[in-house]
Amino acid sequence: MDIKNIETGTDGAALIAQPGVSPTSGGLAAGVAMCLMSMSSIQFGAALSSSAIATYGVAGATWLRLAFAAIILAVVVRPSVLRYSGAQWRATLLLGTTTAAMTLCFFAAIQRLPLGLAIAIDFLGPLSVAVFGYGLTWRLAWPLIAAAGILFLAHDGEGWVGNLPGVLFALGSAVGWAVYILLTKKVGAAFKGLEGLSMSLLVAGLVATPFGLAETGGAFTLKGLAEVLGLAILVPLLPYALEMVALRRMPSASFGILMSLEPALGALAGFLILAQPMTALQMLGTALVVAASAGATASAAKT
Repeated sequence: MDIKNIETGTDGAALIAQPGVSPTSGGLAAGVAMCLMSMSSIQFGAALSSSAIATYGVAGATWLRLAFAAIILAVVVRPSVLRYSGAQWRATLLLGTTTAAMTLCFFAAIQRLPLGLAIAIDFLGPLSVAVFGYGLTWRLAWPLIAAAGILFLAHDGEGWVGNLPGVLFALGSAVGWAVYILLTKKVGAAFKGLEGLSMSLLVAGLVATPFGLAETGGAFTLKGLAEVLGLAILVPLLPYALEMVALRRMPSASFGILMSLEPALGALAGFLILAQPMTALQMLGTALVVAASAGATASAAKT
């Protein structure tokens, strides 16, 4: 059974998969555009993060990003904290905790691995969402093609690149990303506008606080804080907002496979900003994940 749409329960929190309901072409196109903007923001924001990580460490830079993003969005959205139901609170607590863990693992991974490889491993999360969402149908060809591309991206022509801690952090981020996709769909349906995202970012900032304080020791500079504030808009504020809106316009499975573009954009950002080279094999991998993403999106629009 394909996951085509969702129906909210009486409290807006329960999600029930509905078969046979197709997203409108306009809604799907808007969702695709938002996903592309989100992915670009994440990859180039990650590539520009080396200075902040060097100054505050992985946990410190991640905590400051989440805190700044949470404060900015809370000022804009002004969530009605005291009016939410128990189900809404549980959903945001889960999403916020997942967001903090996923972000900490992601930035720990890119500190240890080339950006393209880290994103390739991280992509196993949305790939699994796509596989389980589409089920045992011919559409499994798209994630299989994407998986082949990921393997090529993870090889430099001479051997596999990276180290075990980096790979483990990337795998942790992948698990978090898969859970994040499903929880974001649920939270987006349970709240009006971006209130759910605002609440989950507040939770994420609080969860990351002890880790961030332990690493930074409270030693901040105005220049460093200004740099992290700009990076917080690139990652996580802008992409998380775009993804939450996009997941209201497209099925989780389509969203998951569309994110197969992420390794290609990560490799491109690593090449342009960090001067991390791409071999012919990695370029082939980029072509495969782009083809898989385009094919999966086109097939979702026709069903």
